[in-house]
Amino acid sequence: MSGFVTAVSSNGEYSFTKPNRDSITLLAGLGVEGDVHAGVTVKHRSRVAQDPTQPNLRQVHLIHEELFAEVGERGFAVAPGQLGENITTRGIDLLALPAGTLLRIGDTAVLEVTGLRNPCAQIDAFQPGLLKQVVGRDEAGNVVRKAGIMSIVREGGVVRPGDTIEPRLPEGPHRPLTRV
Repeated sequence: MSGFVTAVSSNGEYSFTKPNRDSITLLAGLGVEGDVHAGVTVKHRSRVAQDPTQPNLRQVHLIHEELFAEVGERGFAVAPGQLGENITTRGIDLLALPAGTLLRIGDTAVLEVTGLRNPCAQIDAFQPGLLKQVVGRDEAGNVVRKAGIMSIVREGGVVRPGDTIEPRLPEGPHRPLTRV
């Protein structure tokens, strides 16, 4: 199961969307160079308010481009970077990866998957009704989050559209992704 990068995005200012770039540079232990969410400790405002000393498990946000087609069938137009992700992917089932999966991207970058993005009301501010499309419930009533995954940078490097993504699953029993 491999995939590839379709877009990369970053923003040095707090904003819901992130402009697309020709490339982004991942910095080990920090995140995307120049991105407002880069750092050793949490940078998301709601998490900083809870405890600013928490480790940043949300350094790099990835979304599968297939989600855009899915919500497009329901009348929502979403393009790479518009949901705040840093890396947009294709061909890899991000949501099915277990916690601790390593993603080698391009020649040198390695991310470690930490969990699911917990979508917030800003998604509805972007497009009313979109939040219900990316967070729902399955037949058993369990919450299903589809707005991508979060990761930390284990090995830095430059990431560009077209780069391959090779997952390496962790050993032992796999832990399903939970929100981080």
